[in-house]
Amino acid sequence: MNADIRVVNEFLESILQHPKTPDELRCNDTFYKWDESLPYSSDFYAAEVEKDPNKDFVILNFADIQCHDGEAFSQVGEFYEETIDKLIKKVQPDLITMTGDNAFDPMAYIRLIRFIDSYNIPWAPVMGNADHTGLVSEFWADYQLAESKNCLFDYGPTGMGDGNYIVNITENGKIIHTLFMMDSHHEDEKIDGKYDHFHADQMAWYKWAVEGIKAEEGKVVPSSVFMHIPVPEYQNAWDSIYNKETGELAPEYRDREFCKVHEKMGPPDENNGFFDLAKELGSTKYMICGHDHKNCFDIDYEGITLIYGMKTGYGCYWERETNGGTTLTIGSDGLAKIGHHYIDPKESKVKKFMLEYYGVNLYDEGNVVHTGN
Repeated sequence: MNADIRVVNEFLESILQHPKTPDELRCNDTFYKWDESLPYSSDFYAAEVEKDPNKDFVILNFADIQCHDGEAFSQVGEFYEETIDKLIKKVQPDLITMTGDNAFDPMAYIRLIRFIDSYNIPWAPVMGNADHTGLVSEFWADYQLAESKNCLFDYGPTGMGDGNYIVNITENGKIIHTLFMMDSHHEDEKIDGKYDHFHADQMAWYKWAVEGIKAEEGKVVPSSVFMHIPVPEYQNAWDSIYNKETGELAPEYRDREFCKVHEKMGPPDENNGFFDLAKELGSTKYMICGHDHKNCFDIDYEGITLIYGMKTGYGCYWERETNGGTTLTIGSDGLAKIGHHYIDPKESKVKKFMLEYYGVNLYDEGNVVHTGN
């Protein structure tokens, strides 16, 4: 039986046997009830990945793979798998993360999960605004992730979306860096046609965890927030380094190969105050998002490095010049170096006509603004 037939069979089995809602599970190992009065415990509320004291800890992020069922079983799927394989072999990650819009449709989701899981590397995804598209239910996707052998995905607190969870990187038993994996939701119910973001209860949960980890370790622990939709401050950060009149970047950014905004940013219209909260708490040093496929940068802004992860593969739309992934390389001090790793489509072994055809942006060009590099 070939691999594609196995994926189809797994999908059919998931329809018949896997739960579609939390109530259909026979155990309580899904969403947990939370309020601010609960005592924080990393043993209970966080996954843990141990760092080798003798080397840096490498996180490799994939952004917006986003294939439909039909595409995942075509050259589009072959190409993203080839890109991922090259990235993993190149950077040798200790942890893989995914910043949402991972796949459309159920068989594409199962294929992607099985492919990532096959590397036997811990991995931690968040949901994007399109991850529910074409699925049995969004909880169905949660369940596929949570049941995967190497996936650290956790359902998180009830009522806050799908997959708000914590991953602690430890060294010699001490937490040196925390990853907050957070669901930025879909479209905003209050503003038609606009994107949503973190809600007040998520922000309270984040504050509770930051302060709880501080109490456990006796100090503020550096952290990163992984999300799909950017906070509005991403635009502020870009405006602080990009001169619209001259079209030039600030001197310290001019030599960076990947520092560009080639499409309009898609943050929510309403600023939820999360960036200001992160600054106030002093833990989060890095925020990384996906969502806008043609943007790629890491900009230091008001004490936090804001990162657009490099898009992985062709799915949905792309730019050939930024195909690959992004790394956070964490030292024993818990601080990270950011890298964007390009995988050249011209070197692909996937058939040549795919590379020629899939250079076309399938979206309306009117939505794209070309600025910067």
